[in-house]
Amino acid sequence: MARNTNKKKAESNKQLWDRSNSSLRQQWRSKQQKALDFYLNDQLTEAEQRSLEESGMPTFTINRITPVIEIMKYFVTAKSPRWQAVAAEGSDTDIAAVHSDIADYCWNLSNGGSLYSHVIQDSLTRGVGFFMVDVDPDQDRGMGEVIFKRVDPFDVYIDPASRDFLYRDASYIIIKKDLPKSQLINLMPEHSIKIKKAQGQPQSEVYTQRNSDFSENIQPDDVGKEAYLLDGSDDEILDFYEVYSKIKIPYINVFMKVPQNIKEIEDLQRNLNIQLVNVKKEARVSLKEKEQQIDAALEQGEIIPERANLEKEKAKREIEEQIIQQEDMLKAKIKEITSQTTNQVVTEKEFKILMQNKEFSKNVLDAVKFYEVRINLSCSLSDDTLLYEYTLPVSDYPIIPIPYMYTNTPYPMSAVSPLIGKQQEINKAHQIMIHNANLGSNLRWMYEEGSVPEEEWEQYSSAPGALLKYRQGFTPPTPVMPATLNSAFFSVTQEGKQDMEYMSGIYSSMQGAPGQQHETYRGMLTIDEYGTRRVKAWMQTIVEPCLQHLGKVFQQLAQSTYTAQKVFRIVQPSGLQEDRQVEINIPIWDDMRQAITKYNDYASARFDVKIVGGSTLPVNRWALLEEYFRWYQSGLIDDVAMLAQTDIRGKEKIMERKSIYSQLKSQVESLDNALKESKGTVDTLQRQLVQSGIRHQVDVGSDEIDREVTMTKAQQKLLRGFMQGEFDMAKKELGMKVDNAINNFKAGLSSGKKGKSSS
Repeated sequence: MARNTNKKKAESNKQLWDRSNSSLRQQWRSKQQKALDFYLNDQLTEAEQRSLEESGMPTFTINRITPVIEIMKYFVTAKSPRWQAVAAEGSDTDIAAVHSDIADYCWNLSNGGSLYSHVIQDSLTRGVGFFMVDVDPDQDRGMGEVIFKRVDPFDVYIDPASRDFLYRDASYIIIKKDLPKSQLINLMPEHSIKIKKAQGQPQSEVYTQRNSDFSENIQPDDVGKEAYLLDGSDDEILDFYEVYSKIKIPYINVFMKVPQNIKEIEDLQRNLNIQLVNVKKEARVSLKEKEQQIDAALEQGEIIPERANLEKEKAKREIEEQIIQQEDMLKAKIKEITSQTTNQVVTEKEFKILMQNKEFSKNVLDAVKFYEVRINLSCSLSDDTLLYEYTLPVSDYPIIPIPYMYTNTPYPMSAVSPLIGKQQEINKAHQIMIHNANLGSNLRWMYEEGSVPEEEWEQYSSAPGALLKYRQGFTPPTPVMPATLNSAFFSVTQEGKQDMEYMSGIYSSMQGAPGQQHETYRGMLTIDEYGTRRVKAWMQTIVEPCLQHLGKVFQQLAQSTYTAQKVFRIVQPSGLQEDRQVEINIPIWDDMRQAITKYNDYASARFDVKIVGGSTLPVNRWALLEEYFRWYQSGLIDDVAMLAQTDIRGKEKIMERKSIYSQLKSQVESLDNALKESKGTVDTLQRQLVQSGIRHQVDVGSDEIDREVTMTKAQQKLLRGFMQGEFDMAKKELGMKVDNAINNFKAGLSSGKKGKSSS
């Protein structure tokens, strides 16, 4: 039964692809193949090639498309994208910063810069480029790593009803490839039995119009459907289908009481009781000490009996309140632990299984059912073999497009397509001009049949100074002069070149053409700024939103993959900072050596991922350096930030030396400040000694004059004793500081001390 179901699923995948490969899709494929051919300098069809050869005309082309596309690609990919995670809650701030590091780690692990360049090239030459976010389960010794991939645009089939430029509204996305059996087995050894049994005959489709026999390059269509095994025998080619579709899965949000361990509660109660007993003992001792202090003050006449009784009652009341508060805190702690609630999201199927457990069901307080979108992946071979099918832990397709000119359909137009007509115009004009020049240099002759030795004339008629004979009695051969070439051909080539620059926004000066260089440096910067506006507009409206969506999908897959404790090594691309490590899912243990929670809990963190604004926008390097230098001069940035933007050789060593100099300078400044502080401390201490002697004489005089006021006398005595103790302590501390300062700075402080002693 299961076998029949799997076969039907495989048949369904094949039928869905057949319908997706409609005439409109084939038409789009043919147009984008033509654009790719022109980019690769295959700009003549087989019929055009043969016609030119038969007419004796040149078959070369003047490729002006490739330099334009390469410059556009450079401007777009000059800076790699950067993602920033913004925490949804304050508690997730640290882990949000860690996510940005994880994104950089996976991007570098996948050689993201090269992938980004290829995807943008696909977008410019084929209308759309595709990123893919996937998990390689074999990396990190079987722990798995999230990686970025590039998908060939011609292998992707989109739901024709989709109208979103990110294809988020598509009912399905299909990736169809023709792969040898041996390659499939290497990719999926766990399905080797099914792969070996599968059979199929892939459809052969040719979309190019060029003559592959005379082509300057080899494309996948030229290779064909041939593959060979290690023993030299033929390997079978199979249709491989990956069908992604959106499904809604029911989930249950279960609210329940945290199950309690009776023994743990008893142990907790016992420990809290011990703490309460200790608190009461401490309180009784504190009360007794307070009463003794009050009695001593009463005996010395410092306070009156009424004040003593009042202070004792007050102290007793404060102690009782502390005990009550402590009891309430301990009771609240027990109640909090024993009445904890939690919620957990499980699938509907898991919930039904859990509810069969009585211990689980009795703690359930509420259960809320809801639906979430997930991506279903079904992979099959040919039309009868289902390899596997499972649900991905993401709500968006892991295939992210970057279209160039979006047409509100799944069939965008490339940057090459509008330039093809002008390129053909330039090619034709050059071919005619060269052909006309050839005719002028190699004249054609009219002659009577039999009047000349034809082989001799064909060999020597174009040789300088050749003597050509003809037979007497015949009319001498007459040269046929070529028609004068219309001057419009020269203007056509020049205007065609200018038109291509206007249409693309990439001018000759931006491509480094020496004859088109602006006289001033500022003028060149202005040309670059204006010339890249069209590229910048595309990046802001299409590229950056696509990259942000790529970051969102990566976040979903990364949080579902990196659930165990893991250390990421983050390599700093600038080289000015040391490589560092970040760690996630660090377990926190209780006294019983049980993991109670996690530090940097990556899977449960909540944050939003955004593309750093302007991180991918092209900039003129020299203009940027000039801006940095101006900021450095104004003090907005330091020399480290300035140096990081330069291409100075050995800047890492320079930064290392500057770091050592900065540390030494900081130490010297710190020592200077300590010296100044020590000198000031000595002066302050001497002034305090003088002032203290004066206050002592005043206190003594006051005691002799007003001995009859008992309360005033006691207060002054207590105050004097307190001040004397504080002064002695301050004097001691200051003396220690002075001694340390003298030991560290003998020369500087010795002269100062001698001067003060002599005074």
